[in-house]
Amino acid sequence: MAKIKHNNFIDTVDEVLSGAKNIGVLHLYAEDKKLTGRTIQIKGKEMYHFGTTGYLGLEQDDRIKEAAIQAIRDYGTQFPLSKSYISHPLYSELEAKIEDMYGIPPIITKNSTLGHLAIIPTLLRDEDGVIMDHQVHWSVQNACQLLKLRGIPVEMIRHNNLNMLEEKIKQLSSKCDKIWYMADGVYSMFGDYAPIAELIELTKKYSQLHLYFDDVHGMSWIGKNGTGFVFDSIKELPENIVVVGTLSKTFGASGATLLCKNQKLRDKIKNFGGPLTFSAQLEPASVGAAIASANIHLSPEITIRQKELATKIEYFNQLLSQGNLPIISKNDSPVFFLGMGTPISSYNFVHRLFNEGFFLNLGIYPAVPIKNTGIRITLSSHNQKQDIHELAEAMKYHYPKALEETNNSDEKVRKAFGLSLEDALSIENKIDDDIIMEEKSTIEDINKSDWNNLMGKNNIFDWKGLVYLEKAFKNSIDQYNNWEFFYYTIKDKKGKILLMTFGTYGIWKDDMLATESVSKQLEEIRKTNPLHLTSKVISLGCLFTEGKHCYVNQEEELAERAVKLLLDKLEEKYNDLKADMLVLRDFEEKNTWDKVIQEQGYFKINMPESCVFKSEKWQGYEEFSKILSPRSRKHFNKEIIPFEKHYKVEIKDSLNDTEMENAYQLYINVKNNNYAINTFQYAKSVFQNMNVFPNWEFILLYLNTEEDTPLVGVMFCYKNQNHTYVPELIGMDYRWAKEFNLYRQLLFQTIKRANELNFPQIDFGVSASFEKRKVGAKIIPKVAYVQARDNYTMEVMNTIQNDYKSIS
Repeated sequence: MAKIKHNNFIDTVDEVLSGAKNIGVLHLYAEDKKLTGRTIQIKGKEMYHFGTTGYLGLEQDDRIKEAAIQAIRDYGTQFPLSKSYISHPLYSELEAKIEDMYGIPPIITKNSTLGHLAIIPTLLRDEDGVIMDHQVHWSVQNACQLLKLRGIPVEMIRHNNLNMLEEKIKQLSSKCDKIWYMADGVYSMFGDYAPIAELIELTKKYSQLHLYFDDVHGMSWIGKNGTGFVFDSIKELPENIVVVGTLSKTFGASGATLLCKNQKLRDKIKNFGGPLTFSAQLEPASVGAAIASANIHLSPEITIRQKELATKIEYFNQLLSQGNLPIISKNDSPVFFLGMGTPISSYNFVHRLFNEGFFLNLGIYPAVPIKNTGIRITLSSHNQKQDIHELAEAMKYHYPKALEETNNSDEKVRKAFGLSLEDALSIENKIDDDIIMEEKSTIEDINKSDWNNLMGKNNIFDWKGLVYLEKAFKNSIDQYNNWEFFYYTIKDKKGKILLMTFGTYGIWKDDMLATESVSKQLEEIRKTNPLHLTSKVISLGCLFTEGKHCYVNQEEELAERAVKLLLDKLEEKYNDLKADMLVLRDFEEKNTWDKVIQEQGYFKINMPESCVFKSEKWQGYEEFSKILSPRSRKHFNKEIIPFEKHYKVEIKDSLNDTEMENAYQLYINVKNNNYAINTFQYAKSVFQNMNVFPNWEFILLYLNTEEDTPLVGVMFCYKNQNHTYVPELIGMDYRWAKEFNLYRQLLFQTIKRANELNFPQIDFGVSASFEKRKVGAKIIPKVAYVQARDNYTMEVMNTIQNDYKSIS
């Protein structure tokens, strides 16, 4: 995997959301002169509004509006002072009303995001730890970032996975006083619930476990006095549970509430909670509105409103069940999520519903996994039964149409969300008779000439190179480097090749391209648990190769259809094998297929730069130095030429047993000292196979300043006779590396050997690009496209690349 830096994450989110904005489904503007809640006008079209989070419609209640207006008349538009000094006159009344609702004195914050920023860093002590559900709201995750700076471990589990939660509790129990599990009461995208009863049982089993719930989407529409889903589930708040609710969304006003039993903790948060201490307080209008809403919540009216909404939710559930649509979480919350799988299918569906007069929310990364893109539908008291019926009919009609138009299927969608296929709709996708795909499991079944003409100039994956790779890694007894190989060839009806590629399925370390300090810490854990933080990955190419792993005849009209067919087949294999990730690599930064691939639900991430040396034949060092930049020329004359005399250089097609053992130990030295590319260590058999394959050779450097002339450096090089010389692996004795500039000498001797053999190109691979630049290598930016089983996988990867403390 490529290094996923924080800015890379931001770039990915920006690209995804910008794409949706350009399609016209995000960053829209309402154009109404007056809002009623039932409809909304966008781009001149009035639509039924099924996107609100004001589930009880209280934001349009005249009593709440009048209270807000009166508060402005009485107290102005704001009360510009921190609450640490003084709260404006309405605050004490609001706090008393909220205490009447819950039976507990609240802390009131400006909004839930600032509330989490105030509460979480104050709540957690340095000796505590955090475990987050990976779908907990972004505002909670963001607040937890501050904890990492204090060395507090912040772990993550897959959504509602209690087995994983228990394992994490066990891991943290020996080093943390309190362990806080953070989750949503009702999740904002899928509308599903936290398993409250089971979590409470875990707190009884593990006394260190405390629970922190963000229940802003569970407020008002459920529970006594509208206190929300969590309070409805627990009835009475124990000492080890903290709940954050909201005064906005369904409540119809603004602000958020913290509810906890511990008075001392409440006081501490009020005293030290950053945004509570230093930020402006709620505006008088918001407090006035919240008081009016609290009065409704404390009256019998709230129960009537809840029942009316529940009736509409039940009605919508009945309608949807008649259409066998993939609603991801079927429950009685007002939030529904229709799975669409790929972004392009979701865009198509949203536009179709917009045209029919229904406004719905797009659910897209980072709110959901990019392959779990879909449509969030929310019901409110504003929606009429007839509106709901028409929406259900439109959804049932347009869902298969959107999938058909975007080369998708209900079966693919259900697989992406892990749903049963029993109810899958049969969608008539056009059978593409114009192209034919052949799949093979060995290079031996591929025509050698075809392969070498189209793929064979790249790296070590000419036809003979793949014979070697299969011999070294296919059906290997080394479980960590045992790869399945697959080959795809797509042709038109006349037999002309449109696309050719190969890939592998195996185990990758999640920190493969993380910082070295991270990998060193993880390797300590792997001494006893070798598969710690690893993933099952399907990838174009393999871990041993680099370069253009996919040939596409871009001049052919059928090229795009061939690419889409490849993506379909890869996804099918990905689901059949239940892999954790699917990785398409190594594409140039700007490539023809960027849009097509991303629309099918892939992240684009920047990869480490490739280092390639290209040169015409040169004679003598003076001529070689002219190839270099002035700065590199100085480096060559100072750091390379003067040290060459200290080495005896031998080039061999094969090594005897002693040489092989010494060379292998030098490779292990590098493997154990350099984590720039952290893969599993290769078994000796990988090198022994090099010894019997004629395209491999070994550049050996002996140090002639020592009496016994020890072998101190080795390059394991592949000769791709079509085009390229590939120094695939390196071995060094670090005792001599610095004094005699061993690494730089190995690089130059590789260039020298390639020149002798008339190779116009050397693939120096990734890492150490600064050193490789010095000897004339050019840097080529590359990208990869990644599909992950869920956001948990990507978030763990992001965490590993940026901050090891959260997974230590």
